[in-house]
Amino acid sequence: MDLLAARTGNTNQENRFLRRPDLKIFTNAEFISCEDDNRIFHVLIENSGTILYTGDTIPKEFSSAEQIDLNGRCCVPAFGDTHIHFASFAYFNSGLDCRAAQDFKELGLLINQHIQNHPKEKIILAFGCSSHTVREKRLPTKEDLDRITNRPVMIVKYDGHAAVGNSALIQKLPAAVLKDPGYQEATGWFFGDAFYQAVNHISKSVSVPRLFKNLIAASDTMAGKGIGFIHTSEGVGFPLDLDVDMIRFAAMGLPQEIRVFFQTMDTRKVIKRKLNRIGGCFATALDGCFGSEDAALKTPYSNNPDNTGTLFYTQEQVNAFVEEAHKKGLQIALHAIGDAAIEQALNAYENALNILPRKNHRHIIIHADLMNPDLIRKAARLGIHIALQTPFLQWREEPVEYLETILGNRLKDLIPLKSMLDAGIPMASGSDGPCTLPDPVFGIHAACNHPNPDQRISALDALRMHTSWCARLSFDESARGTLSAGKTCDFAVLDKNILDIPVETIKSVNVEDVYFRGKRYEGQSNSPAKLFFTCLKNKFRL
Repeated sequence: MDLLAARTGNTNQENRFLRRPDLKIFTNAEFISCEDDNRIFHVLIENSGTILYTGDTIPKEFSSAEQIDLNGRCCVPAFGDTHIHFASFAYFNSGLDCRAAQDFKELGLLINQHIQNHPKEKIILAFGCSSHTVREKRLPTKEDLDRITNRPVMIVKYDGHAAVGNSALIQKLPAAVLKDPGYQEATGWFFGDAFYQAVNHISKSVSVPRLFKNLIAASDTMAGKGIGFIHTSEGVGFPLDLDVDMIRFAAMGLPQEIRVFFQTMDTRKVIKRKLNRIGGCFATALDGCFGSEDAALKTPYSNNPDNTGTLFYTQEQVNAFVEEAHKKGLQIALHAIGDAAIEQALNAYENALNILPRKNHRHIIIHADLMNPDLIRKAARLGIHIALQTPFLQWREEPVEYLETILGNRLKDLIPLKSMLDAGIPMASGSDGPCTLPDPVFGIHAACNHPNPDQRISALDALRMHTSWCARLSFDESARGTLSAGKTCDFAVLDKNILDIPVETIKSVNVEDVYFRGKRYEGQSNSPAKLFFTCLKNKFRL
């Protein structure tokens, strides 16, 4: 029943609302609605997890209901992360993150401390090595890791597209992996298919209880950053696509709302699971990344005139996949970083739309890092949505100075937020976790402090990229993304109003609380069994 019905003067209606123990009034706050016509209001009333009323005064018929004083804090819709590899992030969030190591000596200390703390762990899978953050100014090799430990260890590169193993790890891998052209025997590095195969093999040792425990911890970590809505790309790193099915099942018991994008070009797998989204990275990645200098460019890298990166598929192959998925009514997401890959993705979308026009398709390009004016105009004309990552603009593991070295004056076209916004391209931001850690406040800060001043956007638009526009990317705008009557009552409580402080200080804003469905989130049990039974209960509505 809406508020209008409650305000008809009918005493029975008023009493009906007041008898509801789950009716709550949040007061004394600055609520930012994030609607198209943004509003600031000070009172929010929720019932059974749904926003019932927003305004500046408490209607008299609700004056006796429970009131929660938010002490003048700023409240925004719970944040979204429009591109994360949740299962992978969960693994490394609970495992070994090497990003803090300042040299190989510290890397060794981190690895050996982890081994000491986890004596039963058969294989050490770590994350985060970068040549830009260590004194050696290079990536570790097999020999470097052999000097650290004789326990099997693999470290995934900070961009998530390659890894290095020591001799003990390499000896455990199947011959097919070591024969793949992506494996470099001299250095112990794995690229391309060799990397995917190696990670798939290692992931077999991860038990389901541990996977669930990792997901619980990752969910708590993201809740601590005010995140209530997750777009996750799954379908790599686990045999038999276990991550896809586990995430879908776990989503029934975790507090966040989760949307799964299946990273495959096999539409049968998606249709079989009754999913309506396909794509992400890996199998649906059209090129590599800047860190490995294999993002596909239309003209050579500035530091190497013989290198234009790599397109993993021909235009005909991409066209065929997109056409098939488009005809089956799926929403498609393609990884494309370099301008040549972005052009390939746009060509494929254009071909499919010419064959079968489809309004409101909301097909996505993930990353879209190097967008020149021609590509922006074409994306806008086709109605393409962009799932980008503003933290890349201030990425310690891949600094702007390095990008300028490899891209030259094309750096001005790096994630051109203002130009895409002015062109009317729907876009939203995420972390690409575990590549960057989920932190929407930092993502907002990065968008407002773009290294190219001409591409900076307002704090309100940057906030919308993590709230209302995030919901739009997955057709969820009717249920979430803004603080509006009728929507799910998920909101984050901040210690400062992002819209009222200098943009240079936005990263200092702290998330103090998050509310899911009107209830203050206080964490969850770390019991995999409890999560499993909660999921079963919700699945079968027991």
